[in-house]
Amino acid sequence: MINRLMIAAAAVVLTTPFAVAGPIDSACVRSERSASRQLCGCIQQVADMTLSRSDQRRAARFFSDADQAQEVRMSKSSADNAFWDRYKNFAATAEAYCAN
Repeated sequence: MINRLMIAAAAVVLTTPFAVAGPIDSACVRSERSASRQLCGCIQQVADMTLSRSDQRRAARFFSDADQAQEVRMSKSSADNAFWDRYKNFAATAEAYCAN
């Protein structure tokens, strides 16, 4: 799994010489947490590999409203539960891939 993730990440990096900031990167940079641009860019790369653009926009809102993440996590909606499963996968992958 990690080897495939590394290969996929390398492919993204090598085929995108000028990365365009995505919703996760933008929210990360603007957040109150003091994350570096490099870390935010890494998290965006993982988001590009694991989340749809729609999911990215939704997840980006969590950076400014953590209560919204809790509401989604506790929701009984099947759509929210499916999103939360995708979000957890993204978060775990970003943590493993972007950790220093």
